[in-house]
Amino acid sequence: MSKIWLAFIEQREGKIKKASLEALTLAKNLATQAGGTVHAALIGDSVQGLSSEIAGYGAEKIFLAESPDLALYSGDAYSKALAQAAKDSGAEVVIASHTAMGKDLLPRVASLLEAGMVSDATQVELQGEDLIATKPVYAGKAYKTLKVSGQPFCLTLRPNTLPPQESAGEGTIVTVEAPAKPFLDWVKEILAASTDKTPLQEAAIVVSGGRGLKDPENWKLVEGLAEAFGPGVAAVGASRAVVDAGWRPHSEQVGQTGKVVSPTLYIALGISGAIQHLAGMSTSKYIVAINKDPDAPIFKVANYGIVGDVLEVVPSLIEAIKAAREA
Repeated sequence: MSKIWLAFIEQREGKIKKASLEALTLAKNLATQAGGTVHAALIGDSVQGLSSEIAGYGAEKIFLAESPDLALYSGDAYSKALAQAAKDSGAEVVIASHTAMGKDLLPRVASLLEAGMVSDATQVELQGEDLIATKPVYAGKAYKTLKVSGQPFCLTLRPNTLPPQESAGEGTIVTVEAPAKPFLDWVKEILAASTDKTPLQEAAIVVSGGRGLKDPENWKLVEGLAEAFGPGVAAVGASRAVVDAGWRPHSEQVGQTGKVVSPTLYIALGISGAIQHLAGMSTSKYIVAINKDPDAPIFKVANYGIVGDVLEVVPSLIEAIKAAREA
């Protein structure tokens, strides 16, 4: 089996994305099992200072492509840099998180390396000498199990598939020549809303609301339930119906045409459970649904269900969670 594993470390404004550390943890676990070595690739401008944090999660070598031209993401430039890092490291498997950046970047790298590709894996393991990956298909209605053949190989891991685990590595820095402009594409400016909310795809708990809330004024129940778990613990999501109605921004939409989440706990408030929504949250470890319709499809995937009006149930649930935290 593969002896050298390379994890791409995604950073934004000098901060490492938690999902990248999950990818690095997976690479470390598999490398240990295979008797191999795990490396990391870091791309950006003035990001060498992040190397000690990366080494703390098991990276023996960190392949660094650093340039002012790489300060903002470019699919063309980043893929060339990562492909070069893979070649320089001798990596047989390249792993990244299935974030917006990761799912744009890894197929490009696979093309440059003439490598195979599995995207959005929810489980990756070694069975003897074989690397086995599982991923959802048909909008989450089924799962496909794939045996990797041929090397090198590229893979993206769905966020929240496993927790990051610290494991000391050497963290030796190896410089990779940064691609030079002109690039085929590049980002000139990022306009982002200022927020201190927990990122939806990284949250351990996601509380989502649907049309069962009846009125946008009742959205305070969704936010109140998320806040009841404590600061920075839960994120707020929404169904497509709510977003289409203008109640919430598209950035909060969970589903096939929104964000795919895989938290430890997913709470669906007044969401019927259309297949498009289920595609975005069905891999959550535990699902709790509250809906007054006992035949709502959401109950087919829920671990726990409450048949009732969310306007009556949620206030009591909020108080119960607050009381449990204070006990």
